[in-house]
Amino acid sequence: MSQASFLNRQGLHLRPDPARVIVRPFKPATEPRDLNPTDKMRANHIVDRVLALSSEAVAVQLADVLDNFQGRHRNLLERFETRADEMEDAFAKHGVFSKTQRQLVGAYFLSEYSFEASALFNPSIVPHPDQSGAPKGGSRFIISLRAVGEGHVSSLTFRTGTIAADGSLAVDPTARLASVPRITHRVSGPDGDRVELMFRPEEDLSERVIFPITESQSNGIEDARFVKFNDGDRAVYYATYTAYSGRAIRSELIETSDFMSFRLTPLRGAAAHNKGMALFPRKIGGRYAMIARQDNENLYLLYSDDLYTWEGGGGVPLLKPQFPWEFVQIGNCGSPIELDEGWLLLTHGVGPIRKYSIGAALLDKRDPSRVLARSAEPLLRPEPSEREGYVPNVVYTCGAMRHNDRIILPYAVSDTFSSFATIRISALIEAMQG
Repeated sequence: MSQASFLNRQGLHLRPDPARVIVRPFKPATEPRDLNPTDKMRANHIVDRVLALSSEAVAVQLADVLDNFQGRHRNLLERFETRADEMEDAFAKHGVFSKTQRQLVGAYFLSEYSFEASALFNPSIVPHPDQSGAPKGGSRFIISLRAVGEGHVSSLTFRTGTIAADGSLAVDPTARLASVPRITHRVSGPDGDRVELMFRPEEDLSERVIFPITESQSNGIEDARFVKFNDGDRAVYYATYTAYSGRAIRSELIETSDFMSFRLTPLRGAAAHNKGMALFPRKIGGRYAMIARQDNENLYLLYSDDLYTWEGGGGVPLLKPQFPWEFVQIGNCGSPIELDEGWLLLTHGVGPIRKYSIGAALLDKRDPSRVLARSAEPLLRPEPSEREGYVPNVVYTCGAMRHNDRIILPYAVSDTFSSFATIRISALIEAMQG
């Protein structure tokens, strides 16, 4: 079967680049457990060996490290010192480090990590908060992407680009360097840690990588569904994402207004123990609304007075598998998009041989529990050139956006790389079945 005639694939791809690396903590232990007495002994052996070096030898070794790694990271000496400070609780009592000793010790407890060596996929797209320099009649956008590196650990990274008046897309060049943020605030609670992060202003948006921080995220921050949320005169960007500990999943929420500072908060309630939640871009009837899959098969509509608490018991059944290409299960493909005709909800369906395709449904604007129309055939299915990858036969997205008379749809190809398509809204609405 051919693709929908009103969908236009763009010749634009975002592929993983193993040359992009961050520095992350290293400790002589099997991650992610804490150091046991034997591990601490090994750490102190490292410290003793550094302290046994002459000051000249320390300087030579530090210079060698910098010669190898300085051009690959920002503020490396500062990072070395910070890491040495972080390790102090594991160190035995020792003399005061000189500045160069502290820097060299810190270097021994860091490692490079190629965070997108394996995959760069499951994108979502939102308007850029800064529209200066946008093309006439066009717009600037931000793409969020799930990056996967060694050990199948997922992190969150970004790209920027522009949409021209005619709907053509361009992605800005990716920065050579990559950086993780500093933690400015962290509070533990019964549902997990709430964390606030800050990047430096001089770091390009494509440099910024949000790597797992808390125990619930230790194996991945997966599939962020960003949406620009309008709350009166205030606009903020939210993203639900799946936190994966290696044993369990849960839904958490990112919020930002500038993509420089971020807050990551665990969600509470029975619904938060599932994945794939997508927030409406504004309140419905004075309440927050979310599309979620509560039973691994069907889609539900949830309401809450509290953005951070989502109970599953009151969910309204919304969509169930109806067509052969989605008989296994359906899920959302990001936050609903507000149109004159209603809420456009992109969906994914799983069919024979676990083939993933993207479809759509139209929901009533005032009462989103009413389904007005639905696509009987996929809008997008894997082309022959898109079938091979880490997970074959998959196209998937975590969110699209409207620009004038088009939907801008970034999508992942076989859990490996990302591409783009555009859809004419009028033709899509006409093709959907009521």
